[in-house]
Amino acid sequence: MGILNRLFGSPIPPAAKPDITFGRYSDTYKEASKYEAWDQALDAFEAGDYLDSYQFFFTYLRDDHEDNVRFHTEDGTLHFELFQGSRKITGFADRQILKAEAKIAKAASLNVGFMRRLLEKNFHLKYSKFALDPDNNIVILFDTFAVDGSPYKLYYALKELATNADKQDDLLLDEFSILQPIDTSHIFPLPYPEKEAKYDFLQTQLTQVLHELDQLDEDRESFPGGTAYLLLDVVYKTDYLLKPEGYLMETLERVHRKYFEEDGQTTRQKNSRLRKEMEQLLKRSKEDYFKEFYRVVATFGITNPINHDRVLSFIDSELNQMDWYRDNGFPAVALAIPGYIIGYCLFNYALPKPDRELFHLFYEITEAPFFKTLGFQDSLYDPDSGKFDQKAIRKAIDQIVTNNRKRFPNLQANTATLDFSNLTAFCRSFLLMVRNMDMVKLT
Repeated sequence: MGILNRLFGSPIPPAAKPDITFGRYSDTYKEASKYEAWDQALDAFEAGDYLDSYQFFFTYLRDDHEDNVRFHTEDGTLHFELFQGSRKITGFADRQILKAEAKIAKAASLNVGFMRRLLEKNFHLKYSKFALDPDNNIVILFDTFAVDGSPYKLYYALKELATNADKQDDLLLDEFSILQPIDTSHIFPLPYPEKEAKYDFLQTQLTQVLHELDQLDEDRESFPGGTAYLLLDVVYKTDYLLKPEGYLMETLERVHRKYFEEDGQTTRQKNSRLRKEMEQLLKRSKEDYFKEFYRVVATFGITNPINHDRVLSFIDSELNQMDWYRDNGFPAVALAIPGYIIGYCLFNYALPKPDRELFHLFYEITEAPFFKTLGFQDSLYDPDSGKFDQKAIRKAIDQIVTNNRKRFPNLQANTATLDFSNLTAFCRSFLLMVRNMDMVKLT
């Protein structure tokens, strides 16, 4: 078969990759037609054609691949539903008003604990509010008169409603046993082997980082920065590769937020708190984690878009730190720094598409055993032998460049600069290759 393929130019198709999603959803990678729909929504609103404006608006929101937004018009009323993680948002609009709601959970009885929690949340919301409906369902609501419902207002209001609904349902259900799940028909359970692989990966990463910290114990007071790199690398890697929901997702977001807030604590104190969080995650039961591994679709991204120059600056500010740790006998810290850089960017930002795809490839290489467990056939790096599949790595990089050159016409990747002598050297050279790419977007 190989000879025939070479003779007649019919290449063997690459093996299909498993249908597994990674990282945080972003709504910034839209087609040109979606931005045209946004402009049409603005024009229709200015002309007072509110129903037309709504239809163009929901066309803009819809991701055809995700099937995240559905709407139709009936008897002069537009009915819509959109999905954000574990929650479905439904509503209607006519020429006078638009209303939207999402059901969070059902209360078997009223409890001052969750009611106070939601009341406090309402003080921080700008457009929406938590409430109880006549059936004792916890809901979050938004409404506006059509004349005030510009596409800009609708976008930020529905985003606030949707993201808060998605976050609060798992947290409330985990904390208050009197609450019951509601409206979960759109949630897709993951196959058991995928859950098992994710759980095993989490346990391995947590155990390994705590072991590394114990090895650093004598030096931790002198090098708190190294401890931070080790811990945060695991936080961001877990968020991207496992794509968790509920308690684990909230924990990762909380430790990130607490670590970088200016609260007067020293780096050592923050490291100590972060380590305790990791230890608590390690104690959590397998069953609790399995409940949080499921597949959903989303409409709104929670990360802010940035350009490649911001990525470049972050690489410049952090990458040189690894040289000292590498040269002074702290190889685990040196290796954690490139992972921290990539994980931080993926956790916080909606990156330019080439950056995002290259950073995902970085994980496919550095965490090759995990990807193999998930069913990915290509093994780009063997940690036991320390060998790389150099040809496949260069081919994957070239494919990313080719796929994105229409939007980034000057895009090039100098794969000749990659250093395959060991994993630490490769990670450093990979980030330098990304740093030096010309990513001026075609306007």
